[in-house]
Formats: sequence, C-alpha cells, structure tokens
Amino acid sequence: MALTAFDIFAQGVQMFLVPAFAPLLCGVIRKVKSRLQRRQGASVFQPYRDLWKLLRKDVVPAENTSWIYRAAPYFILATTWVGITLVPTFATALMFHWAADLIAIVGLMATARFALALAGMDVGTSFGGLGASREMMFSTIAEPAMLMVVFTVSMIAHTTQLSAIADFLMQEPMALRISLVLTLVTLVTVLIAENGRVPVDNPATHLELTMVHEAMILEYSGRHLALIEAAAMLKLVLYIALFSCLFTPFGMMSEVRDIQALGVALGIFFLKLLFGGVLLAFGETSVAKMRVFRVNEFLGIGLMLGLLAALLLFASEGMK
Repeated sequence: MALTAFDIFAQGVQMFLVPAFAPLLCGVIRKVKSRLQRRQGASVFQPYRDLWKLLRKDVVPAENTSWIYRAAPYFILATTWVGITLVPTFATALMFHWAADLIAIVGLMATARFALALAGMDVGTSFGGLGASREMMFSTIAEPAMLMVVFTVSMIAHTTQLSAIADFLMQEPMALRISLVLTLVTLVTVLIAENGRVPVDNPATHLELTMVHEAMILEYSGRHLALIEAAAMLKLVLYIALFSCLFTPFGMMSEVRDIQALGVALGIFFLKLLFGGVLLAFGETSVAKMRVFRVNEFLGIGLMLGLLAALLLFASEGMK
C-alpha cells in the first residue's frame, strides 16, 4: 500500500506532537499534587521553562569522566524517543506500526536504563555508584515482570505487535478475565518503579539515603541535564501510552482517514494521558515512600501476579 502525505503527517504528529506534551503532563502531576497538599504550586508549564533554562546553560563536566558520561544523555533521549514513537497512541495504522513490537520496546527501555547506570558509575562518585546499584537491583525484578505482561497479552492476541494487540482488543468482545486484571496490576507496579514515582522513589527530593534516579544524575548540568530530564518525562508518557494501548484502547483509529478523525483520536488520547497523570498524583499523595529495601518486595508482588496471570491464561487456553 502506497504511503500518502496524510500518512506521513500522522506519523509526524506521533513523533513530535505527542512527545511535546510530556513536560505538560509532569506539570499537571505537580500541580495536582500541590493542590491536594493545599499549596498553590507552580504553573503546569513550568517544566517547559525549566528545560529551556537548562538548555541555555553551559555544561560543567565532572572530572575524570569518559565519553560515556557525555554521550549517555543523547543516547538515553534518543532511545526513549524511539520508544514513544513506536507505541500506538491515537492510531494503530501509522507508518512505523510494523516495528511496534512489545519485546523490542521493553529492550529499548532496558538499554536506556543500562546507559544511565553506566553513566552514573562513570562519574566515580559514591552517589553515582549507589544509584546505579539500586537501579540494577530493581531492574532484575521489573524487567521479568514486564515480560510477564508481554507473554500474557501476546497469548490473548497471538502476537507481540502492539498495533495488532490494540486492534484485537478493540474488535474482539473481551469478557472480564482474571489474567488481564492481574496483568494490569503488574503493569502498574512496573510503571511506578520504572519512572521512579512514589512509593518507589520521589523525584522531588535529593535525600541521599533514598534517592535512586537522582543519584545517577547529580553530576549532570546544563543541556546534558535537560536531555536526561526530557527523557524521564518521555518515559512517563511512554508507559501511560502503553497502559492505554493494552487496557483502554477505545478511541484509537484502526486506520488514518482524515484530519477530523485524527483530531478526535488525538484528543481522546490526551484526555487519557491527563487522567492517568491525575490518578498518579492522587496515588502519590495518598501513600508514603517505602524503604529502599522494601522495593524488591513491591516489585516481587507484581512479578508473581504477572507470572500467575500467564499461568492461568496458559492453563485456560489448554483446557479449550
């Protein structure tokens, strides 16, 4: 099928407009949390100003660092941007839908995490090594839990391609399945852990006894810090979009038809995005941060639920 100018335009919206709303989502989360805590809070557009301010500042590199330290921010942002480009948001029939394989996206996120941990250790400070060690400790459970999500939804849709999974869930009448409920809980635990949100981590503090993500980027400044912060914002949008694609795919276009349908689908996706951000803000305000060594138990529960979901689905399919 030949590509049209509208297909290229729709893919451009996915590649550039959707990521452009990532700072706005973070601003909304901060604003909602402030209001729930009876504070005024900064504007929802403050993350845009912060990124612009950092981009205009000079980089002050840490001593005794290699090229890994300087290349990591660009690599992490590029990897995360490719991931959000592949995840279906408002349509399932975009130009690059054939490359939106769920296992490949999990691999992209793992690669970005590895690069960040490597950069944290490359600095040679105690905080960098501490944050990298904790990040790798959490990833040993978070990645298998995410793979359990992949196995479960792929057994339901008989494919690992996200666009095909979303189309299947939209078209096939789906009854309430225990395996899907367990998979949903698993994905929520991975989303919270991978994005360093409360109760796993608190991105608003720099307490050395508890920080994970912030410990690895303490030595970054200027545009390098802006790139890493932008990548973290994109990562949050990516996981919420992934959740939306797998569990609330309604409103997505099966094929890109016209500008009006695209606008409606895009508006529905942004409403989902904002709703997910508000729910995340409510959740972070309602719970306290757990101790670092309790995080493995939190992720372990998600892993066990994901494993149970895959086993239940496999057993139910085998009895048919």
